[in-house]
Amino acid sequence: MRIAIDTGGTFTDCVYEDRGRLQVLKIPSTPADPGEAVLRAVEQIAGEQAAEVRHGTTVGTNALLERKGARVAFVTTAGFEDTIAIGRQARPRLYDLFFTKEPPLASEELRFGVKERTACDGSIVEEAAEGDLAQLKRRVAAAGPEAIAVSLLFSFANPANERAVVDALRDLGVPVSASHEILPEFREYERGSTVLINAYLAPKMQRYLERLNRACEAQRSTLHVMQSSGGIVPAAVAAREPVRTILSGPAGGVVGAIAVAKAAGFERILTFDMGGTSTDVALVNSAAGLRTTKESQILGMPVAVPMLDIHTVGAGGGSLASFDRGGALKVGPESAGADPGPICYGQGEHPTVTDANLLLGRLEAEWFLGGGMKLDESRTHERFAEAKGTLASVEAFAEGIVRLADSHIEKALRRISVEQGYDPRDFVLVSFGGAGPVHACALARALRIPVVMVPRSPGALSAYGILVSDVVRDFSRTVMLRPDNPALAEHLTRLEAAGTRAMEAEGLRSVAQRSVDLRYAGQGFELPVEWSADFVEQFHRLHEQRYGYADRERPVEVVNVRVRMVARTRFLPNELSQPGDGNPSRAFLRTKPIFCDGQWQNGAVYDRSRLQTGDRFSGPAVVVEYSATTFVPPEGQVSVDRHGNLIIEVGA
Repeated sequence: MRIAIDTGGTFTDCVYEDRGRLQVLKIPSTPADPGEAVLRAVEQIAGEQAAEVRHGTTVGTNALLERKGARVAFVTTAGFEDTIAIGRQARPRLYDLFFTKEPPLASEELRFGVKERTACDGSIVEEAAEGDLAQLKRRVAAAGPEAIAVSLLFSFANPANERAVVDALRDLGVPVSASHEILPEFREYERGSTVLINAYLAPKMQRYLERLNRACEAQRSTLHVMQSSGGIVPAAVAAREPVRTILSGPAGGVVGAIAVAKAAGFERILTFDMGGTSTDVALVNSAAGLRTTKESQILGMPVAVPMLDIHTVGAGGGSLASFDRGGALKVGPESAGADPGPICYGQGEHPTVTDANLLLGRLEAEWFLGGGMKLDESRTHERFAEAKGTLASVEAFAEGIVRLADSHIEKALRRISVEQGYDPRDFVLVSFGGAGPVHACALARALRIPVVMVPRSPGALSAYGILVSDVVRDFSRTVMLRPDNPALAEHLTRLEAAGTRAMEAEGLRSVAQRSVDLRYAGQGFELPVEWSADFVEQFHRLHEQRYGYADRERPVEVVNVRVRMVARTRFLPNELSQPGDGNPSRAFLRTKPIFCDGQWQNGAVYDRSRLQTGDRFSGPAVVVEYSATTFVPPEGQVSVDRHGNLIIEVGA
């Protein structure tokens, strides 16, 4: 049995295959110990049966966002100890006179330099002397770190000195992260930041995954973890390199969206994943596969390992609404989470986006979680009436909350599309997450996206993506070569050989996907393209799309070579929906008032489990199911495709 489990801020979503059919289970998350909900789900689903457990975790993400990681020592070449504090010259907010950067993860007394030097061509200028290494070891031990990050100058070109430093520090009994193992690439600040984040997360992630792995093994199950780059790795690899799991859950959503969109015949998609705490958006061409970046930032800190190009905003179903001192309404980024949760769950006291949607008639109080949980509408109305301030009505307060949350998400969608040279009107909005289908049509209208697709079990699509993800390992190296240099192919071959050995050690057969990062000579940044006979021409075309011009007469430089090793996951066939007669009356539950565009209108409520291929209906409507609710505005036209997806033509 294969089980995928995605830990969210409010619910833990599970998807598993049972007798050839996909099943979904949602249970409340346990924020104090996320592993508790995971083990509870495995026990409930598998019982005594052995299973392969695939886990999308937020443990590393939350530790970084809340700055609750380890006490880290940062070791680098003498004279470069403050690299991680100095960073880059670029200011995030140019005209904010009061802006202050987040302090580095390693404070000043925890930064250490060692006398050594490697040249940019990999030649050793000065070896690290044994006496200096012994002194470094004493100084680091006296500081009492819980983890150590080592990032020496030009160690990507020749790791000999860095290996010597790591060997000297290994027996201190704390995890040591080395840059030549985590990220053998140039850019000193980005490499140092990445390895520092890895070390910062390592102790907590190792304890969490080792404890979870032991519990799974006791149930005769194996544990794998989702990476930010869109692939599965064994738990031992994730524990050693936790920096690769920062976007673990959202990455599953993108993989799942690609799978369902491709089956439905859509190639160009914008993914919209709205959960209880945050919203994740991405732009994807399903024919081209996953789109990764190595320019991600978390709290202003670079993370240069490959990650899916996902943009996150603090707007979710549990996002808290309040008024600031000037009387302006604001929503998020704080969230009610699973405990106490929204007001309508029975314990929360502060208005949230979910509460607002309930009061606007866009959620069904009796049908939440397929009827397994009843929402308290009267309690929610009372709390909103108390909190609405000077607003004329509860409806105005609720609609303001929803519109403000939508505006935050709209900015994120514009950032990944319009700001990167893509027209949203050429894409389909694939909406999922527990809260996503309620907001999807409003966002599509704002961006003039003509079609919204809501897949089956949208609240568990991230878990589905984890279930169908391939096992993936990424390998890279900085080379700085001309495109016609024969050494390029040699570097790629060596990386592929190393990747093949790593995958075979895990008992996996894999295929290699090669790519290179290129730039015009003299530029400061590069663009990734697939390795092929015309990779230089690919670069010119991509540069023109991104920046508006291409200079085919200008020399081109290959900066990095990359190899992604992929072991394919067993194919899961898409279930086809039963053919219908086009009449959705069999799924009709009742008529209810829905607040749309400033007024109450009568709308229909449908049970999605009874809808069949070819069924069509118009909004306003609410479609209920176990994992999520879909809201269709008055102009929306809905049809059900052969895979059971809701295809919504949004209208003007």
